Amino acid sequence: MTPTRPEAPTQADLDAVHVQLGRVPRGVAAVAHRCPCGRPDVLTTEPRLPDGTPFPTTFYATCPKLTGAISTLENGGLMREMTERLAEDADLAARYAAAHDDYLRRRAELGEVPEIDGISAGGMPNRVKCLHVLVAHSLAAGPGVNPLGDEALELLGEWWAAGSCVPDDAVPGATEGEQ
Repeated sequence: MTPTRPEAPTQADLDAVHVQLGRVPRGVAAVAHRCPCGRPDVLTTEPRLPDGTPFPTTFYATCPKLTGAISTLENGGLMREMTERLAEDADLAARYAAAHDDYLRRRAELGEVPEIDGISAGGMPNRVKCLHVLVAHSLAAGPGVNPLGDEALELLGEWWAAGSCVPDDAVPGATEGEQ
């Protein structure tokens, strides 16, 4: 999938994400990526939430079809396998460390939060703790930035193929075809 340029969320985007998450989204800085249906599937979040809580997850997957498919990979033991490969493959470990640096750089562009300085997300740079973060990073940054996120994304297949996770009639103000 091709990355989309980060863009300010519209009210329809925020309403769709509310439906996706089952709660009001917090600290939304941008829509980092859109599903082929047009709805947001990854948000860029502020490094500090409105209530002051530090939030290291800069790229947050919101689409329940996407997160469900990622959870299936996690439950299948992929994170353990990836972590083992990091210990054995110096080139992979170096590229994953570069992904960690990219994640930190992108978060720093949003603001500095000393409490989470040097901490990325998803287990980077030494292990794989959350595929949701790695896939969201890959979708937001594009291919070639996060090798393990790219790999997991490839394994997901066409998770969006069955249609939008949020029907138009579930989003206040959405019109037919506005996705």
